[in-house]
Amino acid sequence: MQGFSAGVEVGGASVYLSEIAPARHRGFFVAWQSSSLQLATMTAAGIGYLLNSVMMPDTIQAWGWRIPFFIGALIVPLLLVLRTTMRETDAFLAQRKHPEFSEIMRSMILNYRIIIVGALLISMTTVAFYLSEIYTPTFGRVVLHLSASDSLLTSFAVGLVALFAVPAMGALSDRIGRRPLLIAATILAMATSYPVLLWLVSNITFYHLVLTEIWFALLYAMYNGAAMVTLTEIMPARVRTVSLAFAFSVAVALFGGFTPMISTWLIHTTADKASPGYWLTFAALCGICATLMLPRSKNLASTDTAAQVGSSVPNFSD
Repeated sequence: MQGFSAGVEVGGASVYLSEIAPARHRGFFVAWQSSSLQLATMTAAGIGYLLNSVMMPDTIQAWGWRIPFFIGALIVPLLLVLRTTMRETDAFLAQRKHPEFSEIMRSMILNYRIIIVGALLISMTTVAFYLSEIYTPTFGRVVLHLSASDSLLTSFAVGLVALFAVPAMGALSDRIGRRPLLIAATILAMATSYPVLLWLVSNITFYHLVLTEIWFALLYAMYNGAAMVTLTEIMPARVRTVSLAFAFSVAVALFGGFTPMISTWLIHTTADKASPGYWLTFAALCGICATLMLPRSKNLASTDTAAQVGSSVPNFSD
C-alpha cells in the first residue's frame, strides 16, 4: 500500500520537474526528486540515532517509536501549502482539453506495453534504494549483529552520498545519453551485488558495512539518474503523470517494498547472509531487459499519435 501511495507522489513530482526543465537539462532537474528522498533518509536515520542515544531499547519499544511518526506528520501542512501555491506547467496549460477518467484508463490500456516496460525499468532503482537505505538498519543490527547506532549512521552516510550522486548522474545522462548509464549500472549490479555482500559478511565491521552500502548507493545513483527521466520521456504526454505513477507504484509494490521481506526470506532459506545480493541481481536483470526494450526513435512506439505525445523523446541510442 505504501508503494502505491509513494508512486503517485513520485509520478506527479517527476513529471512536474520534467515539464519545467530546459530540454538539455531534463535529467538533472528530474534527478532532484530522487535526491530529495535522501534528505528523508538522512533525517530518519538522524532521528533514530538520537532516540537510541537518549532512550533505552525498552522505552523505544514501548512508546518512543511513535516520535518519528509524529515528526514525519509535521510535513503535511507544508505539502498542502505547496499544492495550493505552485503554478501549473506550461505543457499542462497548453492542453486545450484534459482527458477524463475514462479516457485516461483507455489510454493506459492501449499503452500497457510501455507501462510494463516502465515498471521493469524502475525495478532496479527501487530495489537498490530499499536495499541500500531502507533495509540497512535491519540488516546491520539483526543479520550482522552490529549496533543500532552503527546501522543508522550507515544509512545517514548512504543518504549523504546519494544526495549529491543522483543529480550528478542525472546531469551526466543529459550529456552522454540515458541508455549508457542504464546499461552500465545494471551490468555492474549483476556483476558485483553478491560478491560485495559476500565480502561484507566475511569481514563484518562498521566500516565494511559503510563501504558496501555506499557502493550500492552509487549503483542506485547511476541508474536512477537516468531511469526516472527516461520514464517521464517514454510515457504518452496526455496521461504522462498517471501512467508514470502507475508504473512506479507497481515497481515499488512488487519489487522495492518486498525487498526487506525477500532479503530476510533468502537469508533464512539459504543460510547465506549475502543472499540479498541475488535479489538485486534479479532486479538489475529486469532493468537491463527493460532498457533494451526502450524505443530508440524520437517518436514513441505507442498507440498515441505523435500529436498526442506533445514532446520529443531523446534518442536512447545516443
